[in-house]
Order: sequence, then C-alpha cells, then structure tokens
Amino acid sequence: MKRQSYHSSNQKKRGPKKLWIALLLLLIVVNSLSLWAQKSPKDKFIYPPLNPIQVPQVEEIQLSNGLRVFLVEDHDFPTIEMRALIRTGSVFEPEDKLGLAAVTGEVLRTGGTKNLSGDEIDQVLEKLAASIETSIGQTSGYIYVSLMKDDLEKVLPILADILMNPAFSEEKIQLAKIKQKSYIARRNDDVGQITRREFAKLIYGSKSPYARHPEYATIESITREDIVNFYQKYFSPNNMILAVVGDFSLSHMKAQLEKTLGQWSAKKVKVGSFPAVKYNYVFRVNLIEKPDVNQSNIMLGHIGGLMNNPDYPALIIMNSILSLERMFKKIRTDEGLAYSVWGRYGARYVVPGIFSCGAQTKSESTVYAIKLMLRELKRITEEEVTDEELQRAKDQYLNGFVFNFDSKTKILSRILTYAYFGYPLDFMERLKKQVERVTKKDVLRVARKYLKPDKVQILVVGNPKDFDQPLDVLGEVSKIDITIPPPPKKQE
Repeated sequence: MKRQSYHSSNQKKRGPKKLWIALLLLLIVVNSLSLWAQKSPKDKFIYPPLNPIQVPQVEEIQLSNGLRVFLVEDHDFPTIEMRALIRTGSVFEPEDKLGLAAVTGEVLRTGGTKNLSGDEIDQVLEKLAASIETSIGQTSGYIYVSLMKDDLEKVLPILADILMNPAFSEEKIQLAKIKQKSYIARRNDDVGQITRREFAKLIYGSKSPYARHPEYATIESITREDIVNFYQKYFSPNNMILAVVGDFSLSHMKAQLEKTLGQWSAKKVKVGSFPAVKYNYVFRVNLIEKPDVNQSNIMLGHIGGLMNNPDYPALIIMNSILSLERMFKKIRTDEGLAYSVWGRYGARYVVPGIFSCGAQTKSESTVYAIKLMLRELKRITEEEVTDEELQRAKDQYLNGFVFNFDSKTKILSRILTYAYFGYPLDFMERLKKQVERVTKKDVLRVARKYLKPDKVQILVVGNPKDFDQPLDVLGEVSKIDITIPPPPKKQE
C-alpha cells in the first residue's frame, strides 16, 4: 500500500511537469513552422544595399623617357607588386612565324642579360624571395614583379637590366621552342580545349590573328634574329605602361624608378592598330569526330561585341538571364541532360568577343540538347523577361561587383588595363551605375538586336554514332579536321 501510495503521489507531482513540457514542445513546433514559412526558398531573397566602394588614391606620373606609371601606396604588408603592359602581341606576328611572340616573351626573362645569365638571375631572386616574370599574349606583352619592400634597390636594377639589355641566350631559345612544340603535341588531348579553339576559328576565321595558333613548322622557323627584331620593334619605355602597388613612399618610389627604368632610352615605335574583325552571320552545323568519348561538347553562337558599347550593361543582364535562368534551368535542372551548361556574351576591349552557349551532355542526348538551347535562345528574343528574372540577374551582378575592389592590386591592375586599351579609368564604376538602370524593355531590345538564333555556328565534339539523332537533322554538317601537321623533315 505504501508503495502504491508513493507511486500515486509521484504521478500527481509529475503531471504538471509533463504538461509544461508538452506545452513547450508545442510552442517550439509552432515557432519552427512559422520560421520555416518565413524562410521558404520559394520566397524572394532580400539583398541589403551595397556598402560604398573605397577606391584608393592613384597617382599617375611619367618618367623622363615617356614611361607612364600608376602608383598606389598600400602599407598593409611589407611587399611591392609591379605589373606592366607593352603594346605588342601575337596578333602582330608574321603568319610563317607563329609562336614568335610567346618565345620572345619567355626568353626575355629566361635568356638573361649582358650582365647576368638567366640562371644567375634566378639565384639572386630566389635568395630575395622575389620574382620577375615576362610573357607576351595575344594583344599585349606582360611583366610581373613581386618583392619585399626592403629589396627595392636590389630588384629594380635587375628588372631594368632585363628590359634594356636582354641577351636572348640561344640555349634558352631552344628550350622555349621545345616547350611550344610540347603544347602543339598535346593540344588535342582535352575535349574542352578543342571545342573552344575550333569555335574561335569558326567565328574569327581559321587564319585570323585572334584564332590561329603555332604549328611545328612555324616554331622551327623562328631564329634568334627574329626574336631580337621583335623585341627591338616593340620594347621601349614610351610603348609601356607600369603600375606599382605596395609598401613604399611616393617620393622614394619615383626616385628609384627614374634612377633605373628612367635610364632606358626611348625610341620611335610604330605599332599598327589591332587587326579588324570581319564577320558574316551564317547558320552552320560543324562536327569534330571523337570516337573515344561518350559525351558531347556543344558550343553554339556567333560574334559578340565591345565593352564600350552603350548596350553592354543590358547585354550583361540579358546574358545572365539567358544562361542561368533559362539555359541552366531548362537543360540541367528540368531535363537533367547536361553535366555543365553555360552562356556568355563575350565582349573585349578593342575587338569583338564571342557570344556562345555551351553544354556537356551524354552522347545520346546531343541533338535534343541543341534543340533546347536554340529554343531558349529564340525565346529570349520574343518576350520580355520576368520581374523576378531581372532582379535576380541584377542582384547576382551587383553582389559580385564588390569583388572587383577587394584588393588594391586588383584595382590597380584594372586601371592599368583600361589605360592600355584607352578606356576611362573609372569604367567599372560607370558600368555598375548603368547596370542598375537596365529594364526589362532594355533586355528584350538588346536580345532582338544582337542575338541571331537562326544564324548561329553550331559545333559538336563527340561520337556521332551514339547521337540520339543524326546531326544533319539540324542542317548540312561540315566536318572539321583537327589533325596536327607533322614536324618538317630535317634536311641532311
């Protein structure tokens, strides 16, 4: 009886406690449901206003020899970075010497100077934890220097020596040529690389300076004399722009630059305009057969535009909606056809870029994926985008915009590029304001004006035996041969 009485008494004491626990659990569930309803992914995300962007003070000077220099102090770390652009590029190479610019850009640094060999320069810079790199790309030569601030008086003279007194060692020339030949040997190993390279040829033309590439014969024909002549033609302080950012005082940096690079003698440099691009809109289906793959790489599109086009801000938003809201959602999310889907209205500084849409899909869905891409491309030229699509595209651009300003090095490098190509130095800030003003009508207008769904080049790299339909259901197919011409036979 006592035990039973004790148990009964205990139940009475615990009853209210259980009730409170039940009420607490009920309250948690209700609150959770309320929070879930508020945070549903179906609802709009609300992005806060962007914080003001702090642009550092940039001082522009010109040395006595005409070298244009941009300087930005940054005392966060005891380091200094320098970047320079030289008005040259592979677009100016003779057709029978393709690869000359790349070899010149490499051997300018590795070939040493009249005072130090390339290997000796390596040893000196390694001890200082510094680096000097040189290269020449399609539309510019490039120099990069990194050093600790206390080593400025040691590194700057080496940079000046490289630019003023290059030796172009024959041994290093041969090594650079071997490297270029190895690139040629491997250029068909990666399907993505093949697709991008051959699509550029379809847009610019196979012999265009913006699409052509070296062959064994053109590399073999390059001599030391060719390299010296290329260097002498383009390398001069009045044909170069330099940017310096880091832990220094302006007065000290100016004095050191004048003392070293200021001694480089200027000369008359005749650099022609960048080659023009002529493009004819045409619908064409192209195939590169790759029997050893089980998926297709697809690209379709046509010529793009320039970044200084007043319609460029609206094209940025149009492209974002087309590629992410439309292409990606339809082909990958809804249909589950592609491993990757992308779209890009390419715009460059002085020559038109390439507008392209692309996808990687299994061979058995190749033609269907292309038809979906063409359908979405046409749809964006026929109807206005939604308010939600417009807002998401703007949010995506504007919230990523701050990363253009997250370091002084990035800001100065961009200013250097704008100065090189003749753009306003505040081009990025102007672009942001223009993007903010883009409307749905603007998007439809530029889509109709610049997109030609019925006049695109289509390129497929894959195995046609496994396609869901013959590729010629889209139109007459042109096959592209990517066989690498063999090296020229050596004369005995």
